[in-house]
Amino acid sequence: MDKHEKHWQLVTFSAFRSLAAAALVVAASLSSAQAACRQALALGLDVSGSVDAEEYQLQLQGLAAALSSPDVTSSILSMPKAPVKLLVFEWSGQNYQRILVPWTEILNDQTLQNLSAELRQAMRRDAPPTTALGKAIQSGIRFLDQQSDCWKRTLDISGDGKNNTGPEPHRVNLPEQIGDIVINALIIGVDAASRMSHAELSTNELTAYFSNRVLSGPGAFSEVAIGFDDYERAMSRKLLRELEFISMSQLDQ
Repeated sequence: MDKHEKHWQLVTFSAFRSLAAAALVVAASLSSAQAACRQALALGLDVSGSVDAEEYQLQLQGLAAALSSPDVTSSILSMPKAPVKLLVFEWSGQNYQRILVPWTEILNDQTLQNLSAELRQAMRRDAPPTTALGKAIQSGIRFLDQQSDCWKRTLDISGDGKNNTGPEPHRVNLPEQIGDIVINALIIGVDAASRMSHAELSTNELTAYFSNRVLSGPGAFSEVAIGFDDYERAMSRKLLRELEFISMSQLDQ
């Protein structure tokens, strides 16, 4: 082999190494972009004693339908390089917080359909009849602390009654305790004419209670479902608001 052949071999090998290095940089860059999390959304469902078997199913089926609706699906998948992560849990008494769907990164429509199918197939377990809303908030915050790298973190609490055991919600939702997490609510108001057992809690009373004791963080809001039959509509509306566009400038960070 003469010196010219050796020279070209060295040039070729050097070029190959440069291309390989560049490929690794691109791969790392893509991996970093794909690892970005636009929003972590923890959904807490009330399964306390005021929620009967039919209402339990209406809540689960309503959430599953809302998550798989075209508008919500489109919103969740709108930024593929910065996906949304979802976790769903149910709560009642102080010692009952059950994860139905663990943290799931929603990368495509199939993932979302699978998640909805899990919810539709979930079976109810025995749970305390009490309503530990404050403890549910603490559990939701703990779950969201597992996703500290997400640009936005939201706890979404559904409920049809006031806290009656454990810490009060307004004692555990303070900014110095929850950081940048936002707590929203889906209030399930019940028509007193159809369910007299709920007559003591009007929708207006519940809305005021959640506004003063539960909501926390910038832009926190509540959505009202008029009974469990209205849960799907209210949940869809709330999810679309929670998933509102985040500035594209964050993709450049």
